[in-house]
Amino acid sequence: MVNVIVELSKYLMIILIAMYTYQSYTVFRHEAPARQKNIFRKQNTLMFLIHLTAYLVMYLKTNNLQILFFYAEQVILLAAILAFYHVAYPKASRLVVNNMCMLLSIGFIILTRLSFDKSKRQFMIVAGSAAISLLVPFLVRKMKFLRNLTWLYAAAGIGLLGVVAVAGSRVYGAKLNISFGQFSVQPSEFVKITFVFFVAALLGRSTEFKDIVKATAVAVAHVLILVLSKDLGGALIYFVVYLIMLYVASRKPLYLMGGLAGGSIAAVAGYFLFGHVRTRVLAWSNPWDVIEKEGYQITQSLFAIGTGGWFGMGLFQGSPDKIPVVDQDFIFSAISEELGGIFALCLILICVSCFLMFINIAMQIKDDFYKLVALGLGTVYGFQVFLTIGGVTKFIPSTGVTLPLVSYGGSSMLSTLIMFAIIQGMYLLREDEDGKANVQVQKQKSRKRTGNSEPVSSGRGRRDDKPAKAGRKKEK
Repeated sequence: MVNVIVELSKYLMIILIAMYTYQSYTVFRHEAPARQKNIFRKQNTLMFLIHLTAYLVMYLKTNNLQILFFYAEQVILLAAILAFYHVAYPKASRLVVNNMCMLLSIGFIILTRLSFDKSKRQFMIVAGSAAISLLVPFLVRKMKFLRNLTWLYAAAGIGLLGVVAVAGSRVYGAKLNISFGQFSVQPSEFVKITFVFFVAALLGRSTEFKDIVKATAVAVAHVLILVLSKDLGGALIYFVVYLIMLYVASRKPLYLMGGLAGGSIAAVAGYFLFGHVRTRVLAWSNPWDVIEKEGYQITQSLFAIGTGGWFGMGLFQGSPDKIPVVDQDFIFSAISEELGGIFALCLILICVSCFLMFINIAMQIKDDFYKLVALGLGTVYGFQVFLTIGGVTKFIPSTGVTLPLVSYGGSSMLSTLIMFAIIQGMYLLREDEDGKANVQVQKQKSRKRTGNSEPVSSGRGRRDDKPAKAGRKKEK
């Protein structure tokens, strides 16, 4: 009976997430607030139904009551996040909040399946990170001086990356973390944010050649430190983010072409300089020849994706634990195996929906600084998703990058939640801009109705002065 329920549940979850994904895109076609609110309520219902179905299945497969208590804790957390945004930030993007919670719930589901202990730790990380990030939209809206901290962003980023390069602990051959007893922090995850703010602050103010040289020098410093730390996935993200932001700010294709040429040369040089780069390229180009060594991870990933097919094996019916580092870099493979290819494709489309909302606010907001910040953070998020999924499907060599909001990891989780919160702050600023514009329109309409289309002076303008002088002459 349990096996029948497990078999049916995978089809139910596929239908539910397909409906959720469909709603994520239909909302773009409806501008009426009432219609959008109805869509968002449907999304919340679908998300909690997927969550409930998955945890009921996992309870039936394990007979572990702790899973049900853990499920209840997650429901409280997700509901609290949704409620807080609804009450504290009513003008924030509901779609961004819903997608964020949906991705978090998928992460909880698959991590509980892979390791209950790690999923409990991840829950604590998410709870703490959410508490911190919920204040960020308010700070972004109120702290107008953020654009003035250009060189503080640069110094903080280079300093943190430099500390890791000198005193960091090695993880899979690369210096990534700084350890504090039992805890470790990956500064490069947070420096992504300061790096975007630096580029936006400098290029949002001026795109003269001298300023572009300064920005490029700082960007090169970030990338070189990451290369020396052998964090090539991180270096690639920084490089692409800077290139996109530079092109959009300057609107000069020459910079884009020059950056791509320089990046290609650097990639070839990296292949010959770093042995682990050659290993990853070998594992990517023909993993079947080295299936017992360098190609083991990617081949197991491909086996898992192929075994799952379109509809998946069902929770606890596959063998995702055979994939090394499955809860971090290769979590997409585990999702594909047990929840199915259709579920995995819907997950990708939800990530794309998040990326589109990042770019949407970048296009709508008028301030150049915030426009570039939204573009930069959107590029960070979108490119990181591409690197993760491209690596596990053998589309590109594996870079060791995690899937945002889904993979296990503390620094990645906190930095991603902060990025989403910053974007929500941008939506609040956009609403402020629209509010000011509406006030100006109403003032102009009011002046036209009174027959005076000229702006009212403070008492120093000509139109005010002349009648006053005329009045004094008459008095004389």
